[in-house]
Amino acid sequence: MIRIAIVGTGNIGQAAQKAVQNAEDMELVGVYHHYEVDDAQCTMHNVDVALVCLPTRESPAFAEKMLRMGISTVDSFDIHTQIPAVRSRLMPVAQSNHAVAVISAGWDPGSDSMIRALLQVLTPEGQSYTNFGPGRSMGHTVAAKAIAGVKNALSITLPLGKGQHGRHVYIELEDGYDFEDVRNRLLADDYFAHDATEVELVDDVEQYQTTAHGVLLERTGTASGKDGQQLEFKMQIDNPSLTAQFMTGCARAAYRLQQTGRWGCYTTIELAPVDMLPGTTESNVQHLV
Repeated sequence: MIRIAIVGTGNIGQAAQKAVQNAEDMELVGVYHHYEVDDAQCTMHNVDVALVCLPTRESPAFAEKMLRMGISTVDSFDIHTQIPAVRSRLMPVAQSNHAVAVISAGWDPGSDSMIRALLQVLTPEGQSYTNFGPGRSMGHTVAAKAIAGVKNALSITLPLGKGQHGRHVYIELEDGYDFEDVRNRLLADDYFAHDATEVELVDDVEQYQTTAHGVLLERTGTASGKDGQQLEFKMQIDNPSLTAQFMTGCARAAYRLQQTGRWGCYTTIELAPVDMLPGTTESNVQHLV
């Protein structure tokens, strides 16, 4: 049994509890708030893999703390442009402590990253587009909530086609804050600065809440010299549930990498899908190939 700890009790952390409890080869040994865990906490000594279900900007530092304890980690860090830097930061820490970090293991980046890689294998020359939504972006919502003066927030992603997106952000204000000031600081945040974003002041964000999301991956390209290949991958999902389920599969892969001495920091395109599945490689080859 793979011994799993979950750090974080938000939407993803709660979904991860269900995913781990439903896994035939995993045992849930603890659920923690991030402030409950430190380098001296002896209750973490029997953990194989920690699922880091924290806001994106907190994940790398916390994963590093776990790795230094020799505990492998899986997170859903989702700032695409910063992933190479996080990988470089965690690689030597994981290697020197004989552990494995799987980073950016949500659905995008994460499972969608693997699909994008496969589409490019099939059509080496071409153009890909990732179209998100419509639906709630957890990363953008957390970023909006972190802006000083925001009492509550919800960020909805709106697909505009050809990989372009709009954002509609609903916010409630704390008393004493100016809406235009808060709005301008939100728009300057890296999460929102690159997309057309509308910010709407509302009395109650909860009436707009949803966990639904979706994606359409498109690629047009060339295979074996033949133009006009058109490939699509589409899904409509419950955001935290799918994220947690994929993180659980990546925890299985992290454990197997650690057990075979392949320590280090990995993105999902570096993982073998068969290592994310329960059962033996031989049985999965027999049933899935």
